[in-house]
Amino acid sequence: MVFSTEEKLTKRWMKDKKREHYYLKAKSESYRSRAAYKLLQLQEKFHILSEGMSCLDLGAAPGGWLQVESQIVGPRGSVCGIDLSTIRPMDGVTLLKGDVTSPETTGMLLEKTGGRVDVIFSDMSPDISGNYSLDHARSVELVKMSARLASSLLKKGGSLVAKLFEGDMTRQLLDELQSVFLTVRLSKPPASRKQSSEIYVIAKGFRGY
Repeated sequence: MVFSTEEKLTKRWMKDKKREHYYLKAKSESYRSRAAYKLLQLQEKFHILSEGMSCLDLGAAPGGWLQVESQIVGPRGSVCGIDLSTIRPMDGVTLLKGDVTSPETTGMLLEKTGGRVDVIFSDMSPDISGNYSLDHARSVELVKMSARLASSLLKKGGSLVAKLFEGDMTRQLLDELQSVFLTVRLSKPPASRKQSSEIYVIAKGFRGY
């Protein structure tokens, strides 16, 4: 059987992925994705969550971040996750299927979370086009969308944590966030692949609208 160059590269990527440290670690520690370690590392550095808090996870499938959130907030806290894809059931976590960019979704989230939450998380990525400028712009828009949801869903003093692809629009985005949050920082956790341009925005102290 003869494989095309694209097929060979795909097979090599899958092989490398399965060997990758955090992928194997997630399998051995029963996390649903290697992304769980990104949140664990951000939590260790920024102390975003504590026991008893409430949080909303946007684009939560397959659920690695939900597992970490649930472990930290404990039974006295609450965790709600939403995604266009179906998320496998998880004890103590409210799971929703829907489009977070739809205006109708805000009302559903308010109902399911019981009101405003302490933290909004977003590990969402745009569909990759291969055009970096376009992918960066789309990732900026996803962060802005998450920030707009904060106006209805985030408690005053709350936090927003969102993934971003770095680029020339980053500075403007941070300036916009600083108008509604007390502190805004960027961080690349060790579990992020070195070759990836992804970075995380950690915005704390929501001023309210």
